[in-house]
Amino acid sequence: MLKVYGDYRSGNCYKIKLLLNLLGMPYEWIAIDILKGETQTEAFLAKNPNGKIPVLELEDGTCLWESNAILNYLAEGSRFLPTEPRLRTQVLQWQFFEQYSHEPSIAVARFIQLYLNMPEERLAEYQRCHVLGYKALRVMEKQLQNTPYLVGEQYSIADIALYAYTHVAHEGGFELGEFPAIRQWLDRISSQPGHVDMFD
Repeated sequence: MLKVYGDYRSGNCYKIKLLLNLLGMPYEWIAIDILKGETQTEAFLAKNPNGKIPVLELEDGTCLWESNAILNYLAEGSRFLPTEPRLRTQVLQWQFFEQYSHEPSIAVARFIQLYLNMPEERLAEYQRCHVLGYKALRVMEKQLQNTPYLVGEQYSIADIALYAYTHVAHEGGFELGEFPAIRQWLDRISSQPGHVDMFD
């Protein structure tokens, strides 16, 4: 059976949980608490020398890491990953956008506010995250004004990658009132058969 090493509070780990549930694939969830340093133990570093979650351990013991790489592995051959080269590249485009422009601002602001209780020494960083986070949300809003999903008409791992932290953006102080297309997209995602919430 597949094993997922993750923290249920992490959006990056939630991506894997969500896709596995949508695919109906059985897996074992092994809880890792990043706030307790459990990603830095010798045993964990043997699975991911970069010391981060999530990690997907295959039945043969191979360990895969980096959330979007894992999504691509799991989605291969499914409806969540297009086979047509242009559409497949657009999925990757949004996944790169998520890791470079979206997650570093929205996820970090959430971490500072929700888990660190807004320490004074990180307030300036939090404010910078808001500037960049709203910029990323505007990019998403523009696309979703034209298509129901980020890559056209089909729900894909591009949506899963960006749903993970967007749907909890309010926990980092982001207001989605000015983004009606994003709000409709969030509802569209959460109503999908097989959908599971982050904290389920």
